[in-house]
Amino acid sequence: MNKSTSDRNFDDLSEKFARKVYGGLKGDIRLAVIWRDLLAALPSPDSDDGAHRPLRILDVGGGLGQISVALAELGHSVVYNDISEQMFMAAHQLASERQVVDKITWQQRPYQALVEVLEAKSFDLVLCHAVIEWLVEPEKLIAGLEFYVKEGGTLSLTFYNENALIYRNLIRGNFKVLESEFSADPGSLTPGTPLQPSTVAQWLERAGLSLQESSGIRVFHDYVTTQRGGHEDPQAVLDMELRYSSEEPFKWLGRYIHYICHKYG
Repeated sequence: MNKSTSDRNFDDLSEKFARKVYGGLKGDIRLAVIWRDLLAALPSPDSDDGAHRPLRILDVGGGLGQISVALAELGHSVVYNDISEQMFMAAHQLASERQVVDKITWQQRPYQALVEVLEAKSFDLVLCHAVIEWLVEPEKLIAGLEFYVKEGGTLSLTFYNENALIYRNLIRGNFKVLESEFSADPGSLTPGTPLQPSTVAQWLERAGLSLQESSGIRVFHDYVTTQRGGHEDPQAVLDMELRYSSEEPFKWLGRYIHYICHKYG
């Protein structure tokens, strides 16, 4: 199968994405891990450590908008961006329902075009979740994101874990899949460019970003073929995912990896 020559636009997959990922436990786990990590990494606007101001936040590839909306509800100043018109509309609708639509600045464009409307080094926090694995040139994204992170700021990045893809195929006996170069079905939600955590860490270092924390997203849920015992209790699954998502060696089995990075002068 030929590789795509353009970055993936989810206009044709937005409904499937909402239903298959965020319509069930997969999405709940993803949001829970990311949200826990973000709350631990960021100062509260009303804390006593001098952070008595809303943070300026950029959400690149913001998808359905759950994180952007939640941060806006906390009083932060958020810029939402996605290349997909369908995702953009869904996020805008969610913000309207939660009455924060006017607290978010809305951009619908490729991330490469944000430079036309946003200033360099102007954000306390840049979010980019499950985007890099859909890009034709993933190695260029992190430097592009670093452009917007101010000194002392934070980058929150998630990516599709190549090691988890290999492990899942090993468990299921799909050995032939591992004997050739991986190629995803263009109509599926499986990203075409799984990434090694060590490779992403190298890109971060080259961009002047220091890796502070890492977590795994769905460290066991996606490997379960027969539900039994605690698997039949969604809250128990979520609790155990949160428990082991930050522990060695389990976090490195996550289908996605979440990196929290800081930028120091």
